[in-house]
Amino acid sequence: MPQSNFKPLSLMSVSPMTAGEEPWTPLPYTDAPRYDAQTLLSHWSRLHAGHALPPPPGEHPLADGWALYHSGEFERAAALGLAHGADGLLLANQATAVYANYLEPRESVRLSMFRQVIERAAAQATAEPDNCHALYWQAYALGRYSQGISVARALAQGLGSKLKGALERVIELQPLHADAHVALAAFHAEVIDKVGALVGRMTYGVRAEMSVELFERGLELHPHSPSALMEYGRALLMLHGDAHMGEATQLYEKAAALQPADAKERLDVELARAGLAD
Repeated sequence: MPQSNFKPLSLMSVSPMTAGEEPWTPLPYTDAPRYDAQTLLSHWSRLHAGHALPPPPGEHPLADGWALYHSGEFERAAALGLAHGADGLLLANQATAVYANYLEPRESVRLSMFRQVIERAAAQATAEPDNCHALYWQAYALGRYSQGISVARALAQGLGSKLKGALERVIELQPLHADAHVALAAFHAEVIDKVGALVGRMTYGVRAEMSVELFERGLELHPHSPSALMEYGRALLMLHGDAHMGEATQLYEKAAALQPADAKERLDVELARAGLAD
């Protein structure tokens, strides 16, 4: 059964080791989909259904980088993205954040990676205020970093307001951005879980009904997202407790039964299975 405190932070056991030059942990599943630049483009709309990113030209090196990312070669994808400056920042940030979230076993390294993404994405968003992708990955990394240091501590540092503002701006710029709807919905639920409905509403402007509304809209836009299904299940337990355990379990079961479209979804499916086994 999924638990209200189940956080999809990592599939690896956390170690207190410090950062070094060690290679990133490889994807542990050999059955994840694999892509090259050509097959990537033919599946692009499904792979990017959560945020409607336009595809790169097939002959562009970033097409190879995105193929690496969707195949689970996160370290190589991030390096290729960084090698292409501003044009490759989205790829670098996405590959780094997703790797840190799911596979990095060292807590200090994970938090450092999230800080890197926050800083790079924030700088890009400052230079390009209407860049919804920079804003989204800034918010994503802020959210996972906040979970790592504790949500209460992050709220005290003002990170919650930055996250909420970034996601609201993403939705304003791109109303069909499913991932932003889900992330903002999860933020509402997480804050209510930590500070209560009254303080959450008065101090942070969060509401349980808004969380549900955002989740429903996000899943309407991208119904085959295993991460969205799991986040919704967790949120129902945070907002309503065991009274919604049956519904939360159904959401996890649906996520666990999905056919993953890429390496990241393969990791999500495994997390759903782990949540059901708890």
